[in-house]
Amino acid sequence: MNIEEFDYNLPEGIVAQYPLCDRASSRLLVLNKKTNTMEHCHFSDIMKYLQNGDVLVLNDSEVFPARLVAKKDTGGAIDILLVERMGNNRWICLVRGVKRRVTQLVVSIGDIQAHIAKDGHSWIINFIYDGDDSDIIQKYGKVPLPSYIKRKRDDGIDFERYQTVYAETVGSIAAPTAGFHFTEELLNNIKMMGVEVVKLTLHIGIGTFLLVKTKHVEEHTMHREYYSVTPELKTYIHVAKREGRRIVACGTSVARTLETIESQNGNTPLSGYTGLFIYPGYTFKVVDSLITNFHLPRSTPLLLISAFAGKDSLLRCYREAIAQGYRFYSYGDAMFIV
Repeated sequence: MNIEEFDYNLPEGIVAQYPLCDRASSRLLVLNKKTNTMEHCHFSDIMKYLQNGDVLVLNDSEVFPARLVAKKDTGGAIDILLVERMGNNRWICLVRGVKRRVTQLVVSIGDIQAHIAKDGHSWIINFIYDGDDSDIIQKYGKVPLPSYIKRKRDDGIDFERYQTVYAETVGSIAAPTAGFHFTEELLNNIKMMGVEVVKLTLHIGIGTFLLVKTKHVEEHTMHREYYSVTPELKTYIHVAKREGRRIVACGTSVARTLETIESQNGNTPLSGYTGLFIYPGYTFKVVDSLITNFHLPRSTPLLLISAFAGKDSLLRCYREAIAQGYRFYSYGDAMFIV
């Protein structure tokens, strides 16, 4: 498949720059796959589309302040995004603001020095520090907002809102944004109607947010991301499937994790790294319904949703959402595919 098939034009000004005051007041486009019909409502109305006995699966990963601003000896600033820990004070990272021919340099982050060196397509940062690097991250780290949020970073908003209300396991560098729309009150009401709400963990990394650069979708390599599922949850999902109950995944990260643990005939470890790349042609083994946001063109989440909903149906929904003035991307509106 050519990646150009998964492109679309987004009008200027439609990307959400701020979250809404009330999480559940975001708009919701509901796509029925069987009838290929759409409905428009608000996220607070999602209970109308859930059923007694459904299993709603959430990703409890918590975003950490993974973005650091460092200074070169010349005084120039560089932007560092921590990607994966390799040990105390040592991380794989992405770096912006360094000239192409430069392969290593020493920088300052506040009063801490660090050495960064090129390693293939990534960089390695070593903090020159006797303590734990979590101290550095908490003191100097910034919320790793995506680049399409083009405004002055307002940590007073983002430290709270670029996070789900149920986040508890630290490790993501990008938020599981499909869950942004849930409030504690809405989740409690959903539980009261007989929906079982369960959690797993997938720490979102560059595998999710890096766009596909290859001409052919099949040639793209998905970067690995860490996941963890309890034995009890896996057993519960199996029982629910046998009973004919719907498994509702909140977000592409949940979908990838559920599908990962059922790969290799169900013999995949319950924790580790997944590089599962889902694109059209994939047959879903676990997920029956999917809550998601509107995703970037040529992105791996868009490809996963295309595999689940059908590319033509999904892009038709996107055209309708654009025509109706929906807000796109992380702080934007949502879809529920049933």
